[in-house]
Amino acid sequence: MGSKEKLFLIKRNVSEIVSEEEFNSLIKKKKSPVVYCGYEPNGPMHLGHFVTITKLMDLEKSGFKVIILLADLHALLNRKGTEEEISQEVERWKKTIKAIGLNAKVVLGSSFQFKKEYQIEVMNLAQNSTIQRGLRSMQEIARDVENATISQLWYPLMQVVDIKLLKVDIALGGLEQRKVHMIGKDMSNSLKYNFIAMHTPLITSLKGPGQKMSKSLPGSGVSVTDSYDEIKKTIKNAYCPEGIVEDNPLLQIMKLIIFPRFEKIEIKRPEKYGGNLVFKNYEELEKIFVGKKLHPMDLKLSTTEYLEKIIEPIRKSYENN
Repeated sequence: MGSKEKLFLIKRNVSEIVSEEEFNSLIKKKKSPVVYCGYEPNGPMHLGHFVTITKLMDLEKSGFKVIILLADLHALLNRKGTEEEISQEVERWKKTIKAIGLNAKVVLGSSFQFKKEYQIEVMNLAQNSTIQRGLRSMQEIARDVENATISQLWYPLMQVVDIKLLKVDIALGGLEQRKVHMIGKDMSNSLKYNFIAMHTPLITSLKGPGQKMSKSLPGSGVSVTDSYDEIKKTIKNAYCPEGIVEDNPLLQIMKLIIFPRFEKIEIKRPEKYGGNLVFKNYEELEKIFVGKKLHPMDLKLSTTEYLEKIIEPIRKSYENN
């Protein structure tokens, strides 16, 4: 892989890198940088997770070493389930990661977060952090942030220490993680560690702008355990205004999840509606959609079929265990 191709793959569908200067220096001096992304195992992997998972696949192809942190203690602190429920989800997530084919090192948060060294690091950050900043960092992550518990304020500090103790070069996350990562960047002197933050876009809820994508809200998202019929029904009813790009979750799914996995996308249509369309990149598809030469229902049908190709092997891994 040439350097230009490698750089394209690394930066594809990335909203920002903080900072670009640090990043450019890193890839010049280190052949296999370490990137990590953490996930709360509080339910099946869903479309929102697929964005960062797809980015990790890009980075792995580019020569990065990938660490996935299954943040079981974070999930507990963030009131995402009981210890037993979270433990069950950890095993399901391990199966999912294996089925996806990522050659990642999977680390369980509780395997190192009880150690004295770790707790001292968290306490050090707590002494140098304000309550208000902790609250702000959790606005996009916590449940019922207006009534946040002290345990939830502990959460972002733990996340920053995770980055240090896992010896990470790049912390990857959706834009909702930005405020947490910036705590770590701004407190690099107290932490005695620096890292690069890489952020990916967020997918709009399938129910439309202003809604939250969550499997607990019917019709707002798709998970890896959904059947083909469930995926088809959810996508059929999804928000997809004709010719509109902004906040269109179907186009976002195509751009951030489907196109990175397939060399070309074919949208099948009857001849009376113009026949089949083949796209080699997302930009071609967007142009046709904006020109209203591609109907939302045809886009939905194609999105369903390609999502099924991605999800089917993962779903089978659940059925066979």
